[in-house]
Amino acid sequence: WGLLLLMVGLTLGKVAAARCPAPCICDNLRAHVLCLNGNLTAIPSTIPQLTKKLDLRGNSFTVIPVGAFLTTPYLTHLDLRRCQMKKLEEGAFRGLGRLVYLNLASNSIALLYQESLDGLSSLQQLILEGNRIEEIQPGAFGHLGSLTVLDLRANALVYLPDMVFQGLQALRWLRLSHNALHVLGSEAFTALPALRRLSLDHNELQALPGEALARLDGATRLDLGHNPITYVAEEALAMASLQHLFLDHAALQDVASDAFTHSPQLRTLDLRENQLQGLPPLAGAGGLARVTLAGNPLLCSCLLRPFYDWLAKARVQAEGSCAAPPALRGRPLDSLRPSEMRCGHPQLSPSPPTPSEQPKSGSSRQCPRGCTCSPDFHHGSCENRDLQVIPQGFPGDTRLLDLRRNAFGTVPPDAFPGLKELVSLHLQSCGIRVLHPGALRGLESLVYLYFTNNRLSTLAAAAFEGAPQLAYLDLDRNAFTHLPASALQLLPSLISLHLRHNAIGELAEGDLAGARGLRWLYLSGNAIERIAPAALAPAKMLEKLHLEGNHLTEVPTVALRGLLTLSELKLSRNPIKHLGDGVFLPVASSLQHLYLDNMGLERISPSAFVGLGPKIRSLYLESNKMSNIPNMSNFTGLEILNLRDVPFHCDCQLLPLRRWIDKLNLHVGATCGSPAEARGLKVKLSTTFQTCPGWGRVKAGGATPEKTKAASKPSKKKRSRKSPARGFKSSRA
Repeated sequence: WGLLLLMVGLTLGKVAAARCPAPCICDNLRAHVLCLNGNLTAIPSTIPQLTKKLDLRGNSFTVIPVGAFLTTPYLTHLDLRRCQMKKLEEGAFRGLGRLVYLNLASNSIALLYQESLDGLSSLQQLILEGNRIEEIQPGAFGHLGSLTVLDLRANALVYLPDMVFQGLQALRWLRLSHNALHVLGSEAFTALPALRRLSLDHNELQALPGEALARLDGATRLDLGHNPITYVAEEALAMASLQHLFLDHAALQDVASDAFTHSPQLRTLDLRENQLQGLPPLAGAGGLARVTLAGNPLLCSCLLRPFYDWLAKARVQAEGSCAAPPALRGRPLDSLRPSEMRCGHPQLSPSPPTPSEQPKSGSSRQCPRGCTCSPDFHHGSCENRDLQVIPQGFPGDTRLLDLRRNAFGTVPPDAFPGLKELVSLHLQSCGIRVLHPGALRGLESLVYLYFTNNRLSTLAAAAFEGAPQLAYLDLDRNAFTHLPASALQLLPSLISLHLRHNAIGELAEGDLAGARGLRWLYLSGNAIERIAPAALAPAKMLEKLHLEGNHLTEVPTVALRGLLTLSELKLSRNPIKHLGDGVFLPVASSLQHLYLDNMGLERISPSAFVGLGPKIRSLYLESNKMSNIPNMSNFTGLEILNLRDVPFHCDCQLLPLRRWIDKLNLHVGATCGSPAEARGLKVKLSTTFQTCPGWGRVKAGGATPEKTKAASKPSKKKRSRKSPARGFKSSRA
């Protein structure tokens, strides 16, 4: 046999050598083929079948067609860098079930289709660095269950939708650096249980994406450097396993004392090269061992002493040096004595340098008195200066202007002259009651506008005149009783509208007439009792609708008609007691995430979820009072199911639910409320089902043939009497 195998091997080797394509070099001993920097326009069809490593760098393929590698099923490594590729056909890599490494860097790929990477079940490393990817279709990575490293650096990603990385159960490192990300879906990183490192540096994030990051329970390292983040808010980061956080080279001016309270494992915090004059004691960060503050304009006065004392008490090592007062300039923090950190020193000025004290290289470096302007980041800030009039005179190339926490009261016409390049404007917590017509005139590049926590109750029709590119409008925590419909008419580019925690009572027809491109509408925490049938009709591109915490008593089924792209619907904390038949039918073809928790829900009709099925990725039903669960066996795509705090009655009528939960292989949190002997037990662990007809099929691995046979007849009778649509009983009845 050994001789025969040797002869077969030699024969195959000769055949393989004979089939080596002319422009390529074949190393049959190692099963490597190199076709480098040639003029190939198609994948050679005569590559030896037994090839394991194929290097095609520097060719001109443009498109990888379906089944391009079917003749080389033994490939483990494939390099397609710099091949001028623009498109991966769906099924392009089908047949490469042994491939573990795929490099597609430095091409011109703009879109990843749902099946572009189909067939790569063993792939461990996927390199897509340096392409032009603007969009990733949901499901694009659904077949890559073995992938451990995904490299998407240096692409053109602007936002990440929810569940975009679904299927990557083994992923450990996700690299998203050097994109243009400024919006992350709240569930963008859901279903990444093995992720340990996330790289989001060199993007356009203006705030810490805390809600999205909270999904990453196991991540230990987070890179957020080189983003224009100005402030880390209270309890902003809740990552249970995070140990190393990098926020270097951002635009930080302040960090809340309890920003990291919910990240108890944090060990190192890198805040190099920001605009921090100091830090408060970082309460709750009990495990912190090192804080790096080098390159910040630290003001080593008495104002810094609480932080200094906390460093000593918590035994935290700090790296950084004083920028002021002059007597302490250049002194390392760890060399200071508390007695040197004084206030009232004649050479000490706690205020930032005035324009007269700053070096000027021309008019572009001007800055209003009392404010700070960063030429490197094109940022201006007068945050928390108790200003009553909006200052003018910022550099013409300012792109982010932070005016939060002042006392302006009103925003007059032409309030921001000469700021044609301004992209982001922060006016949170300024006591603003009136936004005059023409206030934003001239802000032709403005994309982000933040008016959170003011006193606005109405907007004039011309309030947003002069800002045609405005895409993200945040009006949370104001005093609106109706949507500012007329003002929205001037915002053709509006994508995201935040009106949470206002006093809106209803959505009327015409409220969204000017928001035809709207994708995300956030209306939680209002007093909405009614949504007119045609109120949402103009927003045909709507993807997210958040209505939690309102006064709705029924699902607004009629108003949902025509929303063919809606993927996320939140109805949590509304007093909806009953879900009728087909209430989600208008959005059944697109809905992926449904929130129905904390409603006091008492009854779900057997056909309430009709039309929903494999597309549903997450379903939240916790903290309700329903007495039955409809049959959801066709919800085959579920990745999150929450059934906590539902009083299930664990008797034989609940056995179908028990079977379904077992098949899901998800942590659903379902517990028994009764009978008494099962109260508090997980449904999966309750022994009350063991006397039920058909129990042997649930535990088929341990059932004897006799028991299975004996149980089969009664269970068949029960199924013949009970329609599947009646679902899974959970009550005592």
